[in-house]
Amino acid sequence: MLNNQSQSISVRFNNLKSIILQSLKGEEQDYTTGSIRRAVILLAIPMVLEMCMESVFAVVDIFFVSHIGKHATSVVGLTESVITIVYSLAMGMSMAATAVVARRVGEKNPAAASKAGMQAMLIAVAITILISIAGFIYAEELLQWMGAEPETIASGINYTRIIMAGSIVIMLLFLLNGIFRGAGDAMMAMKSLWLANICNIILCPLFIRGLGPIPAMGVTGAAIATTLGRGIGVLYQFYHLFDGKRMVKFAVKYFTPDWKVIRSIVDIAWPATLQFLIASGSWIILARLVAQTGHSDATAGYQIAIRIVMFFLLPAWGLSNAAATLVGQNLGALQPQRAEDSVLKTAKYNAIFMFVVSAIIIVFAPQVISFFTKDPLVAGYAVDAARIVSAGYVFYAIGMVMSNAFNGAGDSRTPTIINLFGFWFFQIPLAYILAKVFDMGPLGVFIAIPVAETAISIVAFILFKKGKWKLKKV
Repeated sequence: MLNNQSQSISVRFNNLKSIILQSLKGEEQDYTTGSIRRAVILLAIPMVLEMCMESVFAVVDIFFVSHIGKHATSVVGLTESVITIVYSLAMGMSMAATAVVARRVGEKNPAAASKAGMQAMLIAVAITILISIAGFIYAEELLQWMGAEPETIASGINYTRIIMAGSIVIMLLFLLNGIFRGAGDAMMAMKSLWLANICNIILCPLFIRGLGPIPAMGVTGAAIATTLGRGIGVLYQFYHLFDGKRMVKFAVKYFTPDWKVIRSIVDIAWPATLQFLIASGSWIILARLVAQTGHSDATAGYQIAIRIVMFFLLPAWGLSNAAATLVGQNLGALQPQRAEDSVLKTAKYNAIFMFVVSAIIIVFAPQVISFFTKDPLVAGYAVDAARIVSAGYVFYAIGMVMSNAFNGAGDSRTPTIINLFGFWFFQIPLAYILAKVFDMGPLGVFIAIPVAETAISIVAFILFKKGKWKLKKV
């Protein structure tokens, strides 16, 4: 009996080991047939590793900058709050590209998938150039609007200018990885983000502190390092999209605008972008509320906590990205039930992972925060924010899988509507009432985050089970 159990465990372990190795090789797979568990793991491993590096990227920046001082930490946090608008556009375009490319791949039409990817890139570049120019010109006004103190603006205006001017590389890094994911080529998406972030990790201390001929540039150096790192990642992506060896192959002939394809992408992209803009806009308001009610100490603590929270949320987002690819490809292959089963299995794995992470942060928050700041006031705010926000991790895990499932099906309107009501008609008013009416200050803002995210996740799950997303045509 024990021998049979031992053999069974050994077989399962070997099977899992084989799947992991296969996932890391990055070979082309058909995700519309075979074991759903195997499909989820094959996609999830590189996607989680991709987002793990993005998590490291966020923490590395705040780690080095937090040692410069609270004004430097504050300007990075406030700039990141504004740049989330660009992230929203990038994620919206990325989701549209993933949905359309995945659907074409599921239909076994790689040429159409390649064309759709190229058309998405043309749209993204045109939009982001305008944002980059405007962000560079109005950087000071943006920081003033966010409630930054004069000392913060004086010390960090160049950081904001460089980050805003480099919006184009943020857009392309996200978009091109969305194309890889839609094709099921999650390993390539992982490699490009790892390259970008490793370059940032190496360059960040060099440009901040200086070394040899490189002068110490403080917080401005962090912006240069970040933009250069992302730019290197984008060049790597282009190399593999144009070399003709992968399923999606960029070609000069696809540069000509195809208005039918562009309309299809835009129909998905604008509500997907609005979806993320609504969410990021809410984060901007929350950051502003924290700045108004707690000033630089609270802002610095909040931004440190949010980076730590995101450090764990991003891998979970990576796992949830598997749902978008599986939904898109299985709907393209006319297998809606397999698409639904894939989402539920992904949600289960994500919830288990985030439950463990939530417990770790709640228990060890003071120890983790101590790596980033020794200021007792800043640390106090950071610990409170990290513990309170992470308390809703399990619901975040389920909600992000549901959101990605809708987006992967091309139904970006449903999560957009959920976000509109959840963030703007519930989270922001709740945060304002708790922070100002009940005079709870930043603590009230922290509490509003998990309460609203939990409500959003519950509504998303209910609508997912209704199944209207299965009928979406792309």
